[in-house]
Amino acid sequence: MRVSATERTLNYVILIGFSLVVLTPVLSILVTAFGPASASAARQGSFHPGNFAEAWVEGRFGQYMGTSVLVAVIVVSLAVVLSIMAGYAFGTMRFRGEQFLFYLFLLGIMVPSEAIIVPLFFDLRTFGLTDTVWAVALPQVAQSVAFGTYWMRAYFKGVNPSIMDAARVDGASKGRILFSILVPMGRPAITTMVVLMFMWTWNEFLIPLVMSPSGEFRTAPLGLAFFQGQYTQGTALLAAAAVMVALPVVLLYFLMQRHFIKGMLEGAVKE
Repeated sequence: MRVSATERTLNYVILIGFSLVVLTPVLSILVTAFGPASASAARQGSFHPGNFAEAWVEGRFGQYMGTSVLVAVIVVSLAVVLSIMAGYAFGTMRFRGEQFLFYLFLLGIMVPSEAIIVPLFFDLRTFGLTDTVWAVALPQVAQSVAFGTYWMRAYFKGVNPSIMDAARVDGASKGRILFSILVPMGRPAITTMVVLMFMWTWNEFLIPLVMSPSGEFRTAPLGLAFFQGQYTQGTALLAAAAVMVALPVVLLYFLMQRHFIKGMLEGAVKE
């Protein structure tokens, strides 16, 4: 189907309009982050990259970012491996209780964390896990595995059965079929899942707040909230801190953008 010049121009106008709506707040935060933090700083010029170093030190973001990285590595690593194996089982195998177990996994998506956070805190406290990195990471692993299982099951169900049949004829075991054939083929879907899990884990606020009452394992978004309470008038430092907290997610998305988009759209193309 041919697209006329008028339709093409109109599409570009609409896309540019939406881009401006999305990017204007981002650009305003960036401008504020490099702006003067006080009246005395304003007399020295309008460009102050030192705001980032000051916010980093004053807000103790070195500690918080380190905790966020540790939690994200634990959550994403465990959740990706478990999701691939569970999705492979639900997507390619038939066994008793399959549907019941799958819907049990889906409860992790349907039930919000706010509904279970209080009893979960007391359960983890009973086992002596509160105020540890595991108290922050394990609930997020469970949430991510619920989504990841659903995601990978859909991918494995869409794989051509003849590929697995040919591998079985060649004597490949189920584990070899999964890790040597299906996982490399599913790199876009897995990459998309990794990006989503990392983003959700990095931005999680409630679980670190409740599971680490002492603040020893406070993550970057939680640290930003406390930093905001300290610097409600210092918008430049607050904007600089917000940019630093958001930067890892933005960088990861740009690095994996091609695979992420391909993984989101590959279900639209059928043989």
